[in-house]
Amino acid sequence: MLEASSRSQLQAALTPYKRAGKRVALVPTMGNLHQGHLSLVQLASQHADVVVTSIFVNPTQFGPNEDFASYPRTLAADREALRNSQCSVLFTPTTADLYPFGGDCAVMLKAPAALTNCLCGARRPGHFEGVLSVVARLLLISQAEIAVFGEKDYQQLLLIERMCADLGFATRILRGPTQREDSGLAISSRNQYLQPTELARAAALHASLNQLQQQIRAGNHDYDALRQAAIKHLQAQQIEVEYLQIVNATTLQSASNNDRQLRILIAARLPGARLIDNIGVEI
Repeated sequence: MLEASSRSQLQAALTPYKRAGKRVALVPTMGNLHQGHLSLVQLASQHADVVVTSIFVNPTQFGPNEDFASYPRTLAADREALRNSQCSVLFTPTTADLYPFGGDCAVMLKAPAALTNCLCGARRPGHFEGVLSVVARLLLISQAEIAVFGEKDYQQLLLIERMCADLGFATRILRGPTQREDSGLAISSRNQYLQPTELARAAALHASLNQLQQQIRAGNHDYDALRQAAIKHLQAQQIEVEYLQIVNATTLQSASNNDRQLRILIAARLPGARLIDNIGVEI
């Protein structure tokens, strides 16, 4: 596995592959890698000859009261995990590499309000502008033909797909299925903050999503009643539900009876962490 710590080093590392006509895939991450990230690397390797995994804790996607300073940085362990994966190049840029004029003077992309004034975007103003701005930089620097993002962060995934389509990026976005613990809980870096009893309770999130999916497939389309019942059930288990929404899978607007591709999304808090998850429903 090659390593590059600047944009010039990455471009130098990739030049021989590109001259040989090799296909490059990018897996952007913020590090603290787990099996979910490694599954994206594996998926990328199935569609490209060279897999670049970037590790960069992006300051522009953190709000004033969020955990940028305390976000776990585990580069040594991440490097070892990637050496045992299908990663070809580890890219660890600095903030100066990605924002050469500084954060206050950086060109930032504006996310469409229709896709960001709901769900996580409604509670994290500016977050998705930071995500799109850093992803655009990584795509331009790597000139990757393919980029892989996980479905667990579904709103983020949809926005990145929209950005690439709207701005004409040649990069094809691949969706990586959510990886789960045996309990069904979506694998996340934030799971490490949960106590064992909280981990057991957190499994109720995916169980509730599964139950909603089954009820909708069975013909129950009273979405508001389904939502309210699920929220009440989770609250009874001392889980604070930030949102639980049943939406059109493309627009993220509340689902109607005419919609056929739905997404059920949830964000919830336990004392140790804020967790998100989602599941698709095809009618």
